[in-house]
Amino acid sequence: MTNNAEAVAALAADAAVIGGPETTLTTDEIRRFIAEQLAATDLDGKSVCLVIPDGTRSSPLPLLLRCVHEALAGRATRITAVVALGTHVAMTDEALARHLGYTEDGLEATYPGMTVINHEWEKPETFVTLGTISAERVSELSGGLLAVPAEVALNRVVVDHDVALVIGPVFPHEVVGFSGGNKYFFPGIAGQQIIDLTHWVGALITSAQIIGALGITPVRALINEAAALIPSRRLALCVVAKSGSHDLHAASFGGPEAAWAASALISAETHVRYLDAPVKRVVSLIPEKYEDIWTAAKGFYKLEPVVADGGEVILYAPHVKEISFVHTEIYDIGYHCRDYFVKQWDRFAAIHWGVLAHSTHLRGAGTYDEVEGEKCRVNVTLCTGIDEERVRKANLGYLAPDDFDLAAYEADPDTMVVPNAGETLFRLR
Repeated sequence: MTNNAEAVAALAADAAVIGGPETTLTTDEIRRFIAEQLAATDLDGKSVCLVIPDGTRSSPLPLLLRCVHEALAGRATRITAVVALGTHVAMTDEALARHLGYTEDGLEATYPGMTVINHEWEKPETFVTLGTISAERVSELSGGLLAVPAEVALNRVVVDHDVALVIGPVFPHEVVGFSGGNKYFFPGIAGQQIIDLTHWVGALITSAQIIGALGITPVRALINEAAALIPSRRLALCVVAKSGSHDLHAASFGGPEAAWAASALISAETHVRYLDAPVKRVVSLIPEKYEDIWTAAKGFYKLEPVVADGGEVILYAPHVKEISFVHTEIYDIGYHCRDYFVKQWDRFAAIHWGVLAHSTHLRGAGTYDEVEGEKCRVNVTLCTGIDEERVRKANLGYLAPDDFDLAAYEADPDTMVVPNAGETLFRLR
């Protein structure tokens, strides 16, 4: 997977941008930027659907949402915010209150007239079909990796509004290269077929190859193709957050393709760190916003590229008690490299490809054949609240939290300890 910064820069030229890699935006600068951009956009008398991230993405979402709400008040006929869960667990009322920054008096007092809903991905009635991407087009966009048709289904709340405004951060991403933009539609509030298709294309490329690739990756191309079928006007307010904080380096506004590109260029400078040599071991300290391994696995994705052959990644997350709250198939299939599935496709084709993709992303690079079996490049060890039997059944290493010695790892010259793992990508020069 090669980078193509020139193509991204050409897209970014159509976006309005404030800030940069070395900048920390003030609240007043953010508020003024959003007010000016939305004031110059034809939104009077329009209904607006805000597509927002769930709690696994870092950004000053309450500030952004308040600024957008202020700019739309008295202009938009209706405002609905939908949480782009993908297939994550729905956020509770209490979690939404914290995530969106409700005052003590609740949603209506904080955001008058605005409705907030979770993306109910498990309900068929949530979706409307926008069309189909043909097998031939899928083959063309994926570089021949897959040639299957894909139904493009989307949460109908977007279609029921005149304007869809994405609000959210951009980070290096294991499936698409860099997150954000149209990815909030697909897979954020999308139907299963397009989720499975895009995730499996990313898995075939492999996470280590696609993560942090600054370009229109095959997965990004498929997402953009699907988004072009949305009948509502599409806009995006993309932001680049300082990892581990709610401060912003930058914000961009425009069509989702342009706004994403502008922020991706900045994220590539702020969220990627380079090492001169591989490390034998990485200890990823997983923040509590990742509540299961399905989401905490970002602490592996972002570190795999710098781990030496035969090395180890330890995910330290004693607060995590489940591999996945939703996708229980992972307990049965376990974690394996891409070739384990590809070379035994008859066994696994009926399982959701998004689950297979997650499996390969966390197990990393490796090989498989009938004689030698599976050989993975690095070892993955969980130090969590999940019991040893379930961890080993999932084909992962186990370390009891009581045996974890952070000070010893920090003193070990062969070990790199990464706090707040999951957002900053590490690569070799």
